[in-house]
Amino acid sequence: MSKKSIIARQNKREKMVAKYANLRAKLKKEGRWDELDKLPRNASPVRLKNRCQLTGRPKGYIRRFGLCRVIFRKMALEGKIPGVTKASW
Repeated sequence: MSKKSIIARQNKREKMVAKYANLRAKLKKEGRWDELDKLPRNASPVRLKNRCQLTGRPKGYIRRFGLCRVIFRKMALEGKIPGVTKASW
């Protein structure tokens, strides 16, 4: 599990990206790069990192489910993810 501070920082970045999304798009479309540079750095969506929704783990992230591989496997074996079964042939 990630530290609470790392998860909080990520949440703060997500809110800031959402807040400035329209303004960033407008400035980019008009080509006003000097004003775009004055926006906060965390307003850029490039700075976001995909993290597990339950643990905040950054590695082994499965985009379709929004979980890391460890939690995904645990939940799939417990039957908590509908439509996912262990492979057998």
